[in-house]
Amino acid sequence: MSKADIIVGLQWGDEGKGKIVDHMASKNDYVCRFAGGHNAGHTIVVGENTYALHLVPSGVLSKETKNIIGNGVVLSPKDFIEELVQFEDLSGRLFISDKAHLLLPYHTLIDQALEKLKGKDAIGTTGKGIGPAYVDKIARVGHRVGELQDCTKLADDIINYLEQNSDLLSVFGVEIPNKSELIAELESYKKALSAFITDTTLMLWNALVEDKKVLLEGAQGTMLDIDHGTYPYVTSSTTISAGACSGLGLNPKDIGKVTGIAKAYCTRVGNGPFPSEDLGEEGALIREKGGEFGTTTGRPRRCGWFDAVALKHAVRVNGVDEIALMKLDVLDGFKEIKVCVAYEVDGKEIDYVPYSLEDAKPIYKTYEGWEKSKGVRDFDDLSKSAKEYILELESLVGAKIKIVSTSPQREDTIIR
Repeated sequence: MSKADIIVGLQWGDEGKGKIVDHMASKNDYVCRFAGGHNAGHTIVVGENTYALHLVPSGVLSKETKNIIGNGVVLSPKDFIEELVQFEDLSGRLFISDKAHLLLPYHTLIDQALEKLKGKDAIGTTGKGIGPAYVDKIARVGHRVGELQDCTKLADDIINYLEQNSDLLSVFGVEIPNKSELIAELESYKKALSAFITDTTLMLWNALVEDKKVLLEGAQGTMLDIDHGTYPYVTSSTTISAGACSGLGLNPKDIGKVTGIAKAYCTRVGNGPFPSEDLGEEGALIREKGGEFGTTTGRPRRCGWFDAVALKHAVRVNGVDEIALMKLDVLDGFKEIKVCVAYEVDGKEIDYVPYSLEDAKPIYKTYEGWEKSKGVRDFDDLSKSAKEYILELESLVGAKIKIVSTSPQREDTIIR
């Protein structure tokens, strides 16, 4: 019986998980998404083609790989159907858990209205409806993909829920839909998706018994985890490796190797604490060179230096066996490169992530920069200072850096 390996983000998301999953997909029989919704964005570059994935697992570009969307995902049928347009027929290669929760248009209206009402205290969500969909799931009033089997009953249930909460929902701009129009909308979803809907948990159990190679991918990053991230400036799902079990119906004994993904610097989108953020010229240069704009929203990402304290925390909470370090080439040409090696909190130096990072000040160590790493495919071909930087990061975070990406292209990848 085989084990399922996990790919997990170690920072605030946008680490480059898509490239690494795509790199590994051809070696795996299954690639499975276990959390999040279409607020996530994975960009994969293959030759002249660029693919933006939001709900479709990153193994979709490998013709021999089957792709699963697990029960831990909240799925917007409308956006998912639009995303499928960029691919050829995926029947037999794409599967959706019948237990995954539906993200419907009223969730988006609620999300956007709540963010607007919060004003300066807004979390900075993508406004895609992810949070409200998870709220409904936990409150046990949500609707699952399997309910598309009976669209009339599902329409009745949705309308009943909206009518029961009409006084509150009207504040968010949610109106009671026309029943026949709602049924027609749901029927269109059923027609487009029914071929993909199945019991994916049973499928995975059978795959592992048959010694198939299985890769699990999350969305966002560790520091956005609902429990272990910078709460409340987090996403609404479990983004760490433990979430792969509940999000797909596996148990801890089913898990094999955990690979953590981190950029050679650090970014985050939305509001919330970010100790190593650089608000000056160097942060702006990292953003420009790294193309740091959200795949889902196009928003400019906040950029800064590698935070080794947060990474060490992420390595431990995820049980990381090895790290893939992304976008090393973005740091090409910097004379000096900083790494946050500790925080100052209330006048004391600490080397761990505290309850809150709101008042944490970064303590930096400076390293010599390098001229060019872009396109390098062998560790020995990197400059001395680039190699020293990688080895120093390994020592600081407590895990081996096995993979180094030196450009968005598939082939520009160092395997150590």
